[in-house]
Amino acid sequence: MSVHTDQRTSRPAFSAMSGPLVPTAAVAVVTAVAVVAAMTAAPAAAAPADAGHTATARVAARTDDSGAPTYRVYATREGLVGHTTANGHRIRKNDHFVALPSRLALSEKGEGARSVRVCAPSTSRCEYAPVWDVGPWNIKDNYWNSARHRERFADLPRGVPQAHAAYYDGHNGGKDGFGRQVRNPAGIDLADGTFYDGLGLTGNAWVDVTFLWLGDGPTGTIRTGTHRPLNVRSGPGTSYARSGLAAAGTRVTIRCTVWGEWVDGHLGSTPLWNKIGPGHFVSDAYTRTGTGRPVAPPC
Repeated sequence: MSVHTDQRTSRPAFSAMSGPLVPTAAVAVVTAVAVVAAMTAAPAAAAPADAGHTATARVAARTDDSGAPTYRVYATREGLVGHTTANGHRIRKNDHFVALPSRLALSEKGEGARSVRVCAPSTSRCEYAPVWDVGPWNIKDNYWNSARHRERFADLPRGVPQAHAAYYDGHNGGKDGFGRQVRNPAGIDLADGTFYDGLGLTGNAWVDVTFLWLGDGPTGTIRTGTHRPLNVRSGPGTSYARSGLAAAGTRVTIRCTVWGEWVDGHLGSTPLWNKIGPGHFVSDAYTRTGTGRPVAPPC
C-alpha cells in the first residue's frame, strides 16, 4: 500500500505521511485489461453496467470553471504491475495514472501535460492523475474531442467512447476498432493506486472524468519528490479534511489562490495554497508554477 505524501507544516511540526486508505490485500496483480504493450488481449468482462447509460441517453456533459469538459464514463482497473505503459513507464504496485484510448492524450514519462480529474460518485472521492497509457479497447478514440477532431468514430456524440456505444448500441457490430467483441463499456483504465487509494473503488464503476488540458487558465505541476501522491485538502491547511489525491507529475489548473497554513514541502516553504477544483486545495510547496508568487487571482 502506498503512503501518501502530505503537505508539511513547519509551524508547528506535523507528520508528512498519511496512513493507508485500504487494506494491502485488496491490491492484486491482474492481467485482464490490455495496454498498448499487450494490445492483442481483450479487456475482461465488467460487472453489469447501468442500462440507462446508452450512447443516445446518457448523463449530460458539463464543464468546470476553466472550461474543461467532464464526461461520465465507465472505468476499469488496469493492473498489469511490472508491464510497461505506452510512454515507457514501468507499472508499480499501487501506481497512480490513467489510460485513455488515444495516443493524442498521452503524456511523456514522468510528466502530466495531459492529465485528468477522476471522481467516483459511488465513493465521493477524486484523484488528479496524468495519462500515461493508451486503452482500454481502442487506441484512436479521442472521444473527448468534437467529431471534427476525432481520429475515428466521428459518427458518435462527443463524450461517448466507442466501446460504450458498441456495448450498449451495437456500434460497429458490437466490436472495437480491432474487431474484438466489446465485453464492457470502458472509456478509461485506472492504475491500482488511483483505483483503490484515490477513488476507494472495489470494482469497476462509473466515474466523472474532467479532461484538464482542454481548459484554460494558469497551471502547475504536482511535485512530491517521490512517486507518491499528494493529499488534496478541502481548505488551505493540513487540518482540513482530505478531499482527494493528486498524483506526482499531474498538471492541474489553478483557479485561484489563498494564503493559509505555512507548509514545508518539496519545492520550498510557503503559506500559499492553490485551489485546483471544487473544494480541492494543494500547497504551493508541492506545485511547480515557475514562481513562488500567486499565479491566479485570490479566492
